[in-house]
Amino acid sequence: MRTALIRSLAALVAAAGPALLPTAALADPSTPPTPSPGATTVTRAGTSFLTATAITAGQPVRVAASTGDHLYWSFPATAGQVHDITAAVAFPRNRSGAATWTLDVFDGLRRRQACTAGAQTPTVDATAARVALGCTLREVRPWAEPWSADPLPGTYFVRLSVVDVPEPDLGAPIEVELLISADGDGGAPADDGELAAPLVPNTQAGAVLTDDALAAPADDAAEESGGLDELLPALGSRWIWTTAGGILAAVAGVVGFALTRRPRRG
Repeated sequence: MRTALIRSLAALVAAAGPALLPTAALADPSTPPTPSPGATTVTRAGTSFLTATAITAGQPVRVAASTGDHLYWSFPATAGQVHDITAAVAFPRNRSGAATWTLDVFDGLRRRQACTAGAQTPTVDATAARVALGCTLREVRPWAEPWSADPLPGTYFVRLSVVDVPEPDLGAPIEVELLISADGDGGAPADDGELAAPLVPNTQAGAVLTDDALAAPADDAAEESGGLDELLPALGSRWIWTTAGGILAAVAGVVGFALTRRPRRG
């Protein structure tokens, strides 16, 4: 009787076990994210932070490039989101040697962000035809201390590059695929503050000066000189110093010759 009861309980636990496990435990972490329905595929990439191609979460990227290129993309992030970045690089087989690729993520202040999961810097041998990279960022916070490097809302940059490759393999054609997924509704979690403005880089750091703006500092300098320029000749003070230096050199030559000249014997 007791044995039958134990067997019944064991069968019940075995049947209900999968339902009792958390959903996250049943999910396959190796399953890549899927693009958003109807998203337009991006077919280009930037070569620096200033020329990074803007993309959004769920928008697939497929770019043809060359080994050795530095490829940049940018995407927006809001507080409460966790971003998962996956990339794959396809290249010709039978290369000269092994190669190491890296996937780096920076925030709006160009601070490199740490990855909590993913193959961020994998190395593949010469016979491999494809390499997969990944980076899962920390949850974006609404506020952080100025000295910390915590991820904050704003613009983020993704850089894909090769850091170690044999020189004969540089310039070989590659096919790059990249996708960014965002988990979370974007709501700000409970915190002690809120960022006044997103960390967005300043892409308009300066402006072209007009002729009037360039002439204004020169006029101010002339007024501060107190009329000193009127005392100088039209050729400028450089000619005065050059002439004075030539005269002093000639005088020094005459004096030196007079001191070293031997008197004639009668």
